[in-house]
Amino acid sequence: MIKSNNSERKITNHLQQDVVKVSGKTIFINPFLYWRRFDENTNRWLREPGQMSEDQISPNRNRFYPEIEWADLSHEQKLIKDATVEMFLKTLELISTFHPYLSSGQLLEVERKMAIIKKIPFEKWVTKSFAKKARLLENEKRKFQRERFISSWREWFSLGNTQQAILPLIVTIFISSFIGWSLGISKNSCNPYFQQNIDQLD
Repeated sequence: MIKSNNSERKITNHLQQDVVKVSGKTIFINPFLYWRRFDENTNRWLREPGQMSEDQISPNRNRFYPEIEWADLSHEQKLIKDATVEMFLKTLELISTFHPYLSSGQLLEVERKMAIIKKIPFEKWVTKSFAKKARLLENEKRKFQRERFISSWREWFSLGNTQQAILPLIVTIFISSFIGWSLGISKNSCNPYFQQNIDQLD
């Protein structure tokens, strides 16, 4: 019973972070809760940072981060904050699209509540998104380097001069291996212990 109550409490807390009430209307401020209502292009537009230009983001920095002095931020911090501002703008655009009946005053109320509730969750999501993108780029880079390495070796082996140089080397290695094996057998055959084992087998 206690576990059930804890689960219900967690669900309620999550809903409180994803939903606001405006004039009795329920508004989702978690943009991913609208996913059933938009197509693949809109889904990609929402999930990938960098879909909005700097000219769209820069004027809205102080709108969502009035407490921050942007000149004091590092390059990485600016990337995270700008991508978070982008998430706010995208979410507001989705809310306006799916709730066209909201007045400008109601939208402003939604925006204020969203800026308080979703700032940290948006920043965490953006950080994870950048980390995932970095991993994908690194994997692609390694794959490209591996393919280029294999391709270079194939090209090198396909050259006539390479084949002419490699063939004698392979023959030499084979002959050396055969001679070594023959000498080993010959040496063992002269070993009394080796001969004794053979006699026991007979």
